Amino acid sequence: MAHVIAVAGKGGVGKTTLSGMLIQAMCRMGKTPILAVDADANSNLNEVLGVDVEMTLGDVREEIAQEENRKQEDKKIPAGMSKADFAEIMFQRCLIEDDDFDLLVMGRTQGKGCYCYVNGLLQSQLQRLLPNYKYMLVDNEAGMEHISRGILPKVDTIILVSDCSRRGVQAAGRIAELTRECNMTPKTMGLIVNRAPGGKLNEGTLEEIEKQGLTLLGVVPHDEQVYEYDCDGKPTVSLPEDSPVRRAMDEIIAKLSF
Repeated sequence: MAHVIAVAGKGGVGKTTLSGMLIQAMCRMGKTPILAVDADANSNLNEVLGVDVEMTLGDVREEIAQEENRKQEDKKIPAGMSKADFAEIMFQRCLIEDDDFDLLVMGRTQGKGCYCYVNGLLQSQLQRLLPNYKYMLVDNEAGMEHISRGILPKVDTIILVSDCSRRGVQAAGRIAELTRECNMTPKTMGLIVNRAPGGKLNEGTLEEIEKQGLTLLGVVPHDEQVYEYDCDGKPTVSLPEDSPVRRAMDEIIAKLSF
């Protein structure tokens, strides 16, 4: 069974960027094959990884929903094919295959409405795909929904991400508490503090980490190149070898026991 890694934290702390860098570091260390899952409705992990997305689970849901209202001559499901079989074919198109990792993107439904159906699709696909991989890394949406709803089949490692703010660390602490309330028993749960000036934490941040009872896995320094790559539309994983962000993520992965 695959080792499942969940990346979580409040919005805007750099979860997706670090998820991509974690995937890259794992590939460099031979920790493959990996199923990367973008479980955020506002998905952009593919941009960090530099891969194109043809279809998301949300797109499949919309395609099937719209089929109900199409005229017979406009229907896309071939005559004699069940919706389940058609959906399975579409699901195969959602899986993006790369050399060392595959990527599955949840996406979202169009317009108004909740994400319950798409969440259900994500859950069923993860259960189906999990046995084919040694590792699965899930970039969760901001907050705690995928943890509280039990969408992930299991979690072996939870990586909490925060910026240097007390609020970010407090949000990470709440997620840690939720995992305990949900009776989840990850082998490892720890905190990465992102965008630290000079790669150092001040006393206030360290004090809040201790107050929340969090284990500090590592500190990722602020790097203007990350911002520049994002503005230029370059994949973050293509940062140069001497990037302080890449070095920090390599060190963190090397310390984790999976």
